[in-house]
Amino acid sequence: MNRITRSKIIDQLFKYFGILCTSIGLIMLAALLINVFSDGFGRLSIDFFTALPSRFPEKAGILTAWTGTLWIFGLTILIAIPLGVGAAIYLEEYTRKGFLSNVLEINIANLAGIPSIIYGILGLTIFVRTLRLGESVLSGALILSLLIMPIIVVSTREALRAVPKTIKEASLALGASQWQTIWHQVLPAAFPNILTGIILALSRAIGETAPLIMIGALTYVPFVAKSPLDEFTVLPIQIFNWISRPQAGFAINAAAGIIVLLGIVFVLNGIAVVIRQRARNKIKW
Repeated sequence: MNRITRSKIIDQLFKYFGILCTSIGLIMLAALLINVFSDGFGRLSIDFFTALPSRFPEKAGILTAWTGTLWIFGLTILIAIPLGVGAAIYLEEYTRKGFLSNVLEINIANLAGIPSIIYGILGLTIFVRTLRLGESVLSGALILSLLIMPIIVVSTREALRAVPKTIKEASLALGASQWQTIWHQVLPAAFPNILTGIILALSRAIGETAPLIMIGALTYVPFVAKSPLDEFTVLPIQIFNWISRPQAGFAINAAAGIIVLLGIVFVLNGIAVVIRQRARNKIKW
């Protein structure tokens, strides 16, 4: 058996192995979704969305949880995206390549893999105790922003590198400044890939529980957060609280909460995908 034949066989084995793993994953995901929807879909109602938490499962709702999730999600977007994209632009377009920039790049990539509980401890020390922001929505958003910012920086830098150098060179040759080239040429061309990284980062943030528990996010909040300095809860924490209760009614509530959380993630990701696809269709290299 020559080397070419052996290589083809290995390629085919990897191909079939990938198909098998994908099929198993899809089957497991389908089984999970069927189980969740069969348990919780009947619990979904207007009252479930507008009711406050209660010790009686039939009266408990997710008003404080889904509003807290939207608060956290919105503030995280406002904080993480401008800082992450801005840092990536500076590191990729303005810093000189050398030993220091290589070390910085490696450290940023390592930060993307740090367990989220570590960010929770960091946020508890800095935001809650040192800056005295307390167990507030703002503290939670700042922690999640730190959590996803390395992901945004790394993905944005990769998107900027994917833009052909000829676009930059042509813009500079026509007399545009470096910033004009970045703003009018590079960023529009890299936008679809940048948005892909942002989608992945925000999808991770919306499902995080450990760092928010570390800063003291509550499992029972009988009021809706009205400002960034109010105490809060989020859907993952509410689901965790319900699933730990012994009553069967709370398990049904948890399944319904999972459906709502999945719905929020799918809707937000769907909107981002549509925006990305429209931007990609406008780009013709």
